[in-house]
Order: sequence, then structure tokens, then C-alpha cells
Amino acid sequence: MSQPPVDATTTGAWGKLAGYAEGFQPDLRGWFGDDADRVDRMTFTAGELLVDLSKGLITPGILDALVSLADEVGLSERRDAMFRGERINVTENRAVLHTALRLPADATSMVDGRNVVEDVHAALEHMYSFASQVRSGEWKGVTGRRIRTVVNIGIGGSDLGPHMAYEALAPYRHGDLECRFISNIDPTDAALKLADLDPTTTLFIVSSKTFGTLETLTNARLCRAWLLDNLRARRMFHGTDEEAVARHFVAVSTAVDKVAEFGIDPANAFGFWDWVGGRYSVDSTIGTSLAIAIGHDRFAEFLGGMHLMDEHFRTTPIERNVPALMGLLNIWYVNFLDAGTHAVLPYSQLLHRFPAYLQQLTMESNGKSVRWDGSPVTSHTGEVYFGEPGTNGQHAFYQLIHQGTHLVPADFIAFANPAYPLKDGDTDVHELFLANFFAQTQALAFGKTPDEVRAEGTPEKMVAARVFPGNRPTTSIMAPSLTPSVLGQLIALYEHITFTQGVVWGIDSFDQWGVELGKQLAQQIIPAISGDAEASADQDASSRALISYYRQQRKQ
Repeated sequence: MSQPPVDATTTGAWGKLAGYAEGFQPDLRGWFGDDADRVDRMTFTAGELLVDLSKGLITPGILDALVSLADEVGLSERRDAMFRGERINVTENRAVLHTALRLPADATSMVDGRNVVEDVHAALEHMYSFASQVRSGEWKGVTGRRIRTVVNIGIGGSDLGPHMAYEALAPYRHGDLECRFISNIDPTDAALKLADLDPTTTLFIVSSKTFGTLETLTNARLCRAWLLDNLRARRMFHGTDEEAVARHFVAVSTAVDKVAEFGIDPANAFGFWDWVGGRYSVDSTIGTSLAIAIGHDRFAEFLGGMHLMDEHFRTTPIERNVPALMGLLNIWYVNFLDAGTHAVLPYSQLLHRFPAYLQQLTMESNGKSVRWDGSPVTSHTGEVYFGEPGTNGQHAFYQLIHQGTHLVPADFIAFANPAYPLKDGDTDVHELFLANFFAQTQALAFGKTPDEVRAEGTPEKMVAARVFPGNRPTTSIMAPSLTPSVLGQLIALYEHITFTQGVVWGIDSFDQWGVELGKQLAQQIIPAISGDAEASADQDASSRALISYYRQQRKQ
């Protein structure tokens, strides 16, 4: 059984931070002007990532207190326990070993006396072999045609991870294969994704660890019916349903019996383990669609990037440990400066799904109000993550970040080399794009004073509206290019940021009981929606009224 968490609010470091926060008046202009070494001292590297914390609302004293806080709550010890495979997911009595998914084949990671690295690489080789067959055309549909479209059916971590990575790594995809992703139980999702597909060249991957997820299994049945109906309607196939399903469906699941019952050949079921949480699983066989898209070598580079960041987090002292420092900085913003949100702003269109991916990673992990021993939390926990790629976000919600009344810490992400270098006449469009990246963090940090506004000839009555207060905290993350390795580094960076915050708050960042109640109630409500009077009577007054409205409006 895990030791009770340290109550961070009782530590000496927490008291120091509370002292710094009392009457805190940030002054980034002054801090930069008075400290010529600020940028050098607050810029760090981890793998290929350059991380500049200098525009954060921190002083050397605050940073030292945050490092002391990590020591007092036992961050290093908790981190080491995770890497050792101890059962730190206490509410489910499980180890937490997503980091084992990207260990080299000759490494060792023991769980219950077994080296799980051997199992991981056996599963990866199974996945790679299948992916190679699809990529080469060796794997054919039931009519003998090669696969052209792969449809991943999953939800949550079984969708967000592979979907985000597929979008991010567009330059590395196989030119003759397309991946699509169906997740929402809204039938519109399946209908639109399937509308223009050829059933003879379409392969479905059903991703569900237990093969029992309501949304995933419902969508899988819809896709199976679509496949069989279209094959029959077009007179393309005269064999059995079982033959068709076996050539057009595979599974990522450990429930082999349920996979077989669905009609999928158990030999085409790719497994993973209960010590892998869904939101930490893109580097497991949940990434089968990604492995098909980018191939063995690129997927291995993706895993290598994650491992590189794991090793940085595992071995680097806290005072230079990038994920730890970023997580601790978030603690400062949330618990001492009352920030309730966090923006992630990638200046890369390829990362347009990255903020959505991080929403699940961070908010499902740290959206908790009890600590890992079952006692109430002693401080605020979690942040609301949001974001859009720059420059789109600039024309949407940056107004609030610049001049609003809420403190919104923001991470800006950019790459020196574009995936698609284009010019507008003589203008390098990527340089124009990155000019915005650099300008936004500058404007947020230093703002514009009333006197600077007046100096531009602004009428006095308009001065106040055009003042930018500055002192809005940002972190800048840069890398040479968005490669598979760098994407892996970014994902692992935020995994360990999330872990760091969870340790300080004393919560179990690896369960997600909060998603269960609504799913259970949905099952109970279905009969009421269908007209069962007794089931309807069991609902609250508001739900009964809404269900009644639905039944009146639904076109029969």
C-alpha cells in the first residue's frame, strides 16, 4: 500500500511561497532590465527541446522555493517508485508503466516478477508486422484488393492519441494510405467518415482494452453493418460474413474471447496491459493506425523521443529538470496566483489536435478532489486546458489573455524548420508566422504603457483601451523540426508535468473514476428514452421533462 501523501500546504516551502504571493507585484520589465543573466539562467534543454521560462512570473527566490517544495513532498521518490513499477495507482492497485512502452528491447522493467519489456516488444513486433503487411499491400481485403483507408474506432485515449499524432506527422505518412478516426457515439461521426469509402479497400481497427466500451462497440457494429451491407449491395463478395469481417477488422484489446465473438480473428488482436492508462497509451498498440501510417522506423523514432524525455525526467536534478520545473511553475500559478486555466498554443498547424490531447491527459489525470489515501485535498487541483494553433487563436481568444481580468499562463510551441516551406513572393511565410510567435510572448510579458500609447498619437480618451498591462506569463518551447522523435518528446514532457503536479497535490493521477457515473446513468436512462414509464418515473423532474420533450419532437 502506498504511503500517505505529504500535505504540501504544511511544508516550509509552501509557507515561503505563500509569503512571496502575498502582495505579489510581478515586474517582467524590471526583472529583465535588472538581471542580464535571467534568460540564460531560466532557459533549459531537454532532448531536442529548448524551454525558456524567463517570461514566467518567477524570481530566483520563487524558483528555489518551488524546488524545495518538490523535495519536501518527495517528488523524486515518487518518480522513482513509478519507474520501478510500484503500484502507485492505488485506487486500482496497479503499476504505472507507460514509460516501459518506450524502453529499448534490452532494458528491464519488472512487474510482479516479470520483465514487461519483453512483453512490450513482442506486442510491438506483432503490430509492426501487421502494419508492414498493410503498407506493402500484402494484406488484402476479402475481394483481393489492397487496403487504402484505415478507420480507427475508439474513444478517449484510444482516439485522441493516435488521431493527434497522425495529424502531427502528416509529412511522414504513407502516400497511398489514409487514416480516419471515429469516436463519437453521435451517428453523424460514423456516417460522415464512411460516406465516400470503398468497403473493399477499408480496414477497421477496433480499439478497446476490455472490448466493452459502449461508444466503441456501438460504432464497431455500425461499421460492420456498413461493410457487409455495401459488399452485398454492390455484389462485390459472395462469401460469408465471417470471412469479410476477418479481412476487414482487427482489434486492439486484451479480451480475446469478445474479439472472437465479434468476428475478428484473435490472431489479429493486439494486446496491452492494465498498467497502461488510456490517455498514456498512444505509444502502445493503441497506436496501430499510426504505425500503419508512418511505418516501423518512424514509430520507433517516436518511441525513442519519449524515452529520451523519460530519461531526462528520471535522471536530471530537479533544479534543471524541465518537466518538473514546468509542473512546479504551474503549482505556483494555480495555488498561489489563482490561475484556473492554462493555454497551449502551438505555432504549427500540424499540432492542431495537441491541445485536445492535453485536455484529457491533464484534466482526466489531475481533476481530483481527494488524495491518494482517500482524504480531501488541501488546495486547488488541476487547470482547464485549452488552445488552438497560432495564428488562429490570436484572432479568437488572445484578447482575454492580453487584456482580460483572468491570469492565463500559456505555453507557446514552435519549430525552426517548417514541414512545408512556402514563399509569398520574396517573403518566407514561416518567418512571418514565427514573427507572430515571438511577438505574442513579448507583448504578453512587457505590454504597452500609457505613455507608449500616447507617444503613438492616440487621443487621451482612447489611451486606457489601448494599454497592455503585460506581466502575463508564458513559457516558450522550441525545437528544430516537428519530427516523430520531437513529437514523442513533447508528449512525454506533458506526461511528466502532469505527474509532478499530481505528486504535489497528493492525488492519484492515473485513475479516472469521474468518467464512470455518467456512463452508468446513461444505461439506466435508455429505457426511459424508449418510453418505459417505470424507468421514466425513476428520473429527476428535469430529466423527465427533457426526455418528454425529446419524445414529442423526435420524428417517427
